[in-house]
Amino acid sequence: MDEEHTAGYTEPCGVCSAVDWGISDECHFYCRSCHNVIERTKEVVDLNFTPGTTRISTIGRGARTKKNERGREWRICEGFQFILRNQADALLRLGVSPHFKDQVLCQLWRLYLQKSRQAFTNNPVKSSRLKLRNPDSESDSAPESTVISASETDGEANQSSTAASNTDYSSEWSQCSGSMDADTYLTPRLKRGRSLMNLKKTLALIHLALVWSREALTLSDLLRLVKEGFVPYCNAYEDLPEEMKLEGKDALIFRDERDPSHQAVHREAQNLALFLQLPAFPPIGRQSLLHPAMLSLRYMTDANLPDELHPWICRLMERAGMADQTLHTFNPPARSILPRYDLQAAALIIVTLKLLFGLDDHSEWILSNEVNILDNKGDMFNLRRWYRLLQAALLRAQQRRDQETARKTWKAQKLIYMNKKDKWVAMKRKRIAEQVQICFEKLSSRMAGVQRDGPSSFIFCWGDEDGADGPSLHQQKLDGVVTLKSEVLTPSNSTYWHPSLRLCKEWRCKSHYKEVEPTLPRMFVWLLQLFSFLLDVKPFCMYEEVLTMERRIIGHKTQRHKPLNRKRTKTSPKIQKRGQDNEPGLKKNQKRKKTQLQE
Repeated sequence: MDEEHTAGYTEPCGVCSAVDWGISDECHFYCRSCHNVIERTKEVVDLNFTPGTTRISTIGRGARTKKNERGREWRICEGFQFILRNQADALLRLGVSPHFKDQVLCQLWRLYLQKSRQAFTNNPVKSSRLKLRNPDSESDSAPESTVISASETDGEANQSSTAASNTDYSSEWSQCSGSMDADTYLTPRLKRGRSLMNLKKTLALIHLALVWSREALTLSDLLRLVKEGFVPYCNAYEDLPEEMKLEGKDALIFRDERDPSHQAVHREAQNLALFLQLPAFPPIGRQSLLHPAMLSLRYMTDANLPDELHPWICRLMERAGMADQTLHTFNPPARSILPRYDLQAAALIIVTLKLLFGLDDHSEWILSNEVNILDNKGDMFNLRRWYRLLQAALLRAQQRRDQETARKTWKAQKLIYMNKKDKWVAMKRKRIAEQVQICFEKLSSRMAGVQRDGPSSFIFCWGDEDGADGPSLHQQKLDGVVTLKSEVLTPSNSTYWHPSLRLCKEWRCKSHYKEVEPTLPRMFVWLLQLFSFLLDVKPFCMYEEVLTMERRIIGHKTQRHKPLNRKRTKTSPKIQKRGQDNEPGLKKNQKRKKTQLQE
């Protein structure tokens, strides 16, 4: 029987080159020699019917039903639950404690579902009137309408919740999206409430869980893992189960082709903590890895600074009143500001370097010249040598980061699109992106398929081994920049400059870094850029955190008293002020206040 259907097909097998075809039970052509199955259809005449009623059948798989194409019914919160689980599992594989996921993140997610009235509540989100349209139609008009309730939770939440609403809903869910409640999720009323989950909020929720668990993973670490692809984010929807089909308006919810910024995720985490009405977090003590005293050690190691700098950082932290653990403990009911532990530690290092070296484009180079004269053994820290070493390593690291960003594949393998028109455009863009990626891999130094190294807490590598960014300066001494006075080590630099520390109204203005940057010393600006690169934040964020640290240390004194050392105080032209301190037309020469530092 097979010979009758395969007699007209004389193409050789692509595997063994034999011409010996048969037909399997699934009506597929296969090679009898090597059992290779190919896609082949043939019209077959069924002789069991009388003449005039003969049917033509086709060998091949039948078309899928519309029900299978749509997948099963699911809700938006269920999709985000899968994404959160995958993100948490990725962190567990990198060494985070299981307590973070099982005891903290799950509880926060359950509390969010309850507060947002999507589950675990007797007062669910109200239904909204939705418009339906044919998914095959290219028109957006929809004369037909129906009511779909958004009160049902995702499948896993329903299994674990007895208080969730079980409101009846129509078996034919919205035809303009794959999920059941995408339209309800995007209503202006719910958008104004700011309680809707999105991809950025998943990272904010994970950050809150990490802080609650006191894990040694800062927000900058989390975002670096996201950008390097170790934690799913941009294409996280690709890992959703196969039966959860994404289409239409789901693209507005689950698709994000931009890496999140530090400032945006921190703001989302702060707002989310207030929305969830969380109690005080566990205290961040001196021994906690999130404490600035411990984080500053890590950043000093990465920046190749000497270990003798750390006691000065701790003394400065005590002067700023940051030794109290309540200042580092997040307490939403009493203090709604979520500490930025990574930026605080970096700001402490910068302020300490300003205290010891001046960083006014003059004092630090004089001290470096004095160190060159005194350094007979080569074990004294020289700021000029450190700057040249770090500058060369920083340029190489920036080039590596730019190359990694260029190599990153932004287009997902599983496409989601708003309508039928967008489908062909998305497929064409995907093909172009794949072709460009192949060309780039051929021209770049890294070949396709090369495995990446695992994630690291450090950007630079210092030492004498191969591949290091330069020699280590951690064991060098600060004898050239500190002197012993009255049996107390005192900085040789006796003055300290700072910009204006008076706060502006938050609703009137934001950061003035772009305006004042031309007036700042170049060495100070370079130091801001160095730590901004280490933490992957914008320089203005680092600048504002340094100002905050200086307000804690000397701000209240400089606003009430005149400088004690008038001879060392510069008298540059004053700046024009906005309100009391800042104006849009800022002059290039800003007044730098200097105060005598006394122990």
